[in-house]
Amino acid sequence: MEEIKKIKNIVIGAGPAGRLGSFELGKLGEETLVIEKKYIAGTCLNEGCMVVCALTDISRFIRNFKRYNEIGFIDGDINFDFKTACDNIKKTQKFLRKLNQEENESVDNKVIYGEASVEINDEDKIIVTVKLDNENELQKEEYDGKEILSFEAENLLIATGARPFIPNIPGVEYALTSSDVLDLEEVPPKLNIVGGGIIATELSNLFSSFGSEVKIIARSEILKDLEPEIKSYVVKKLINEVDICEKTDVLEITENSIITDKGEFEGKTLIATGRVPNSELVADIVDLNDDGSIKVNDFFQTSIANIYAAGDVTGGITLTPYARKEGISAARNMAGYLNKFDDIIVPQSLTLDLDVSFTQKQDNVDEDKIEDVIIPGLGGPHAFWRILRGETGLTKVSLNSETEEIVRASQISPSSIDDTAYLAFLMNMGIEKEDFDDFLEVHPSTDAYYKILKIM
Repeated sequence: MEEIKKIKNIVIGAGPAGRLGSFELGKLGEETLVIEKKYIAGTCLNEGCMVVCALTDISRFIRNFKRYNEIGFIDGDINFDFKTACDNIKKTQKFLRKLNQEENESVDNKVIYGEASVEINDEDKIIVTVKLDNENELQKEEYDGKEILSFEAENLLIATGARPFIPNIPGVEYALTSSDVLDLEEVPPKLNIVGGGIIATELSNLFSSFGSEVKIIARSEILKDLEPEIKSYVVKKLINEVDICEKTDVLEITENSIITDKGEFEGKTLIATGRVPNSELVADIVDLNDDGSIKVNDFFQTSIANIYAAGDVTGGITLTPYARKEGISAARNMAGYLNKFDDIIVPQSLTLDLDVSFTQKQDNVDEDKIEDVIIPGLGGPHAFWRILRGETGLTKVSLNSETEEIVRASQISPSSIDDTAYLAFLMNMGIEKEDFDDFLEVHPSTDAYYKILKIM
């Protein structure tokens, strides 16, 4: 009979929620085992944010080179090798995975790789069985030739994340997803991207800069969460090389084309229509929401009190920093340090030729009392050579005219990610317009929030 080892805390999934949650447990002196199916650090490092950031660095270099060519003080051509770029991204990912594992092990956590399954036995104990992946480069032990290990967990955290949603379209097996980008041998000459959200837009920007003829095909509209002025700037000045087909239905996908209700378009197809939670592991054990995500309470407990869940697998706001915060909160609850996760104002971003960042209050917004101010972006670092083309970006702030609280803020600028993150933090603290009277900016800067808030 297979030996079952007792472990106080088991975390399944080592993406942002699981990695930070397990690290927090380790810091609190809690015995913790982390089980990861494939790659530590999850979608963000291996298929998502970091891949987009790496490729965007190249994209911006190419576009800046073209811009300087047009102005006339640089002359020449660039030959871009996409496969070599992807190979070097993979090398960097491998290095970062090792660092992430070492960080978790530094607090005496154990990390193993393999496919986990979960059951509740006849004594209501949580049993986790792992089919080991002994081929994984970061698997530390061979376990005396064992292929399967079993554990009894006092507490279990499910942090299995999410995966690309694949719509039911004839021929969808011919389509790529964001998970396939690094495995492409070359830049597709023509690429049709199905979807209208952030991922679809970021990928359209990348591949158009690399030389693809790109179409975005959206069933409704693209970037529906952006303010109208911000969306207009994105479409007209940041992804203006992309052909956008809104309110378009996809009828069929073939190996080298896509058929829609507005015609057939040549090229490879990439699906970017959202993500679906990886909740199958405990779908028959705990309660799920209507969208298949795991239902949790304010303490990240599921319908079984000592099974917790955090991150994208719980639905809601599916952002890396939010997942990290959820994982840490869940870990503290598992360790007996009870804390509720309060709703906060969350900053978000879109990584293009210029960063697009935005944040807003979700509740109790009286639109009749909203005062908007919009100004062009400032010509600071990484924006000077955009001035003559009128492409320095845009900033919009919305205030409640009675309370003078900031209600919404959006910025397109080289510094917008940091600017908006700090502004969201101040909004969570209840800052008002007059609090900016004594604000002194670092100069030069492309942050225009302070300028708006001082003149309103």
